[in-house]
Amino acid sequence: MGAVLFRHNQDAYETVLDMLAEKGRAAVVHPTGTGKSFIGFRLCVDFPDKTVCWLSPSEYIFRTQLESWRMAVRSAKRAETLTTKSITDGGIAGEEIPEQPVNIRFYTYARLMLMQEEELAEIRPDYIVLDEFHRCGAKTWGQGVRRLLEQHPDIPVLGLSATNVRYLDGQRDMADELFDGNIASEMTLGDAIVRGILNPPKYVLSMYSCRKELEHYRERARNAKSKAVRAEAEKYLEALRWALEKADGLDEIFRKHMENQSGKYLVFCADYEHMQEMIGKVPEWFAKVDPRPHIYSVYSEDGQAEEEFARFKEDESEHLKLLFCIDMLNEGIHVDGVSGVILLRPTISPIIYKQQIGRALSAGKKQSENAVIFDVVMNIENLYSIGTVEEEMQAAVRYYRDRGENGLIVNEHFHITDEVQDCGRLFRKLNETLSASWELMYQAAKRYFEKHGNLEAPKRYVTEDGLSLGQWLDTQRKVRAGKAKGILTEAQIARLDQLGMRWQTKSEQNWERHFAAAQAYYEEHGDLLVNVRDGQYRGVELGKWIAQLRTYKKSGIRKNYLTPERIEMLDVIGMVWDVPDYLWEQNYHAAVQYHREHGNLDVPYHYVDPDGVKLGVWIANTRFARRTGETGRAELSEDQIARLDVLGMIWDNKNNAIWENAYRAACRYRTKYGNLNIPVAYVTEDGCHLGRWIRKQKDSYQNGMSRERRKKLEAIGIS
Repeated sequence: MGAVLFRHNQDAYETVLDMLAEKGRAAVVHPTGTGKSFIGFRLCVDFPDKTVCWLSPSEYIFRTQLESWRMAVRSAKRAETLTTKSITDGGIAGEEIPEQPVNIRFYTYARLMLMQEEELAEIRPDYIVLDEFHRCGAKTWGQGVRRLLEQHPDIPVLGLSATNVRYLDGQRDMADELFDGNIASEMTLGDAIVRGILNPPKYVLSMYSCRKELEHYRERARNAKSKAVRAEAEKYLEALRWALEKADGLDEIFRKHMENQSGKYLVFCADYEHMQEMIGKVPEWFAKVDPRPHIYSVYSEDGQAEEEFARFKEDESEHLKLLFCIDMLNEGIHVDGVSGVILLRPTISPIIYKQQIGRALSAGKKQSENAVIFDVVMNIENLYSIGTVEEEMQAAVRYYRDRGENGLIVNEHFHITDEVQDCGRLFRKLNETLSASWELMYQAAKRYFEKHGNLEAPKRYVTEDGLSLGQWLDTQRKVRAGKAKGILTEAQIARLDQLGMRWQTKSEQNWERHFAAAQAYYEEHGDLLVNVRDGQYRGVELGKWIAQLRTYKKSGIRKNYLTPERIEMLDVIGMVWDVPDYLWEQNYHAAVQYHREHGNLDVPYHYVDPDGVKLGVWIANTRFARRTGETGRAELSEDQIARLDVLGMIWDNKNNAIWENAYRAACRYRTKYGNLNIPVAYVTEDGCHLGRWIRKQKDSYQNGMSRERRKKLEAIGIS
């Protein structure tokens, strides 16, 4: 079973095989949309007797890549183009297309992180594939990868990613760290467009609602130390305000540039709240394109995301189709038939920016199929990010011309429609005017470093001359992470690095410290059922932290802290998000075991099972709660009641249960012998002291016995 490869990936694959054989490490760095995951699948199917350990950020990414691979194989088989210029024969004719190559053993990086040494040894891989390998630079995920590679030092490793650089992590080059610089094939987004692998997009740049941005810069201008700087900045601010007012609204921009008015468009948002706000803008922005567009939305925490995504892909109606998404489609997932993307970006990292652009570009599209990219900037610092792609294209053109390979140059440029050109020019002038204030704060940071040996200034720290240095340092961290407005150039980052700048925010440090304690607790106890009152564990209030996480997940708050990636990491180490349900299941399991051994749930009150479960107390509390309606001890659903009924649960109190059991024994005796002349010492086969019970009923007949019991006894001949 083989996999189809485009020519550029076939060349990369052949280099990969040579490099793996010689060096044992090979990385492929190709942009989104070029089909690089197919290289990994080709390796799997070309060596069906070899076990391939495939690692990915999420199972969803892996499944979607498999679906794209299967579709490509089916398409190639139908069209019989496996020997054409663009597709290489993979030997698939006449064979069944499996759900996935049977020799793949798939794990997420989060799962790998917590596997024990014995589990890692059991994988016994012949090859290891690190998909989106730049993600291995994360501290927690990286630990699992390092342990796997140390466990299997001689196993060939293939890495796949759109980038090898972690821009927000000190420019770390993961190709150097993981693959010793062995890059089998490298291609930039600009290079792929120049070579015609990806079609050049139509790029439309616009802005939305920048009044808050203008106020932010007006505040910066007012706080400038120099009177001349303040005056110059005010001049540009006023001109910028007028330029924004003259620019077309988004409704008109979408009408002008959305040529396929019944096409499919991906709309990228920042977070859930931002997505809901943007969906609310649909009637205002798209009415001139289609008054009744079909709207879809997907995000990581939505349990219906996969079904919604499938409906969007299957929608072939004549209406405009908009898929609003947060982070699910940033990497590893490709969507066929997309007419364009809409980037609604408050802030964005270089990696995510190129990944989102790549959703509209796809290897194998016809040259006439040019997607449109609407770059709707929501803060003026993000203007002209597309310049990096243009620079990559010009570098590729120069490279091929210098080598005399002009035939590889298919596209030298792509069309950019700049709806805010004047705004960009004015903003650059404004930023140049205000940049002097950054230098002032940097000098204050330098003096702090010379005195303290670090830049760990408290957030409220103010210098002797009144500069809020602590706040400024915190802002630089947030700007670099894309969580605050502002510009931080590579040169400025390098200068702060020289002073030992720690780029993690306090929130990120808090997570890592607490998660490390949670891991240790799980390894020691086998669960994360930490009592809030247990106090500190390894220097942190672990129980309190876990309780807060449950609140965050249930209420939907603090999503920037409790991200989908972090939820997955916690799930791997046994996080219980709903403690009452978990504890009920634990006790029910103990009840099932007791029933298997004893045939009933007549559990003594003080009984504790071998695992330490106080089953007798739980049975009594559950029975009492059902009988009295008191929910303080245990809330019971209809399903839980039914499951206990199957085990023969007696819901009356224990004394009633004993009386009823004895009464049923008396009924059986009378049916068998025709009387109740039972000797006092008589005991039934199941251990009921029926003779003593009969004597006791006669004695208590006149002394407070309930009317109901009297009637039942009289019915079988006792008076």
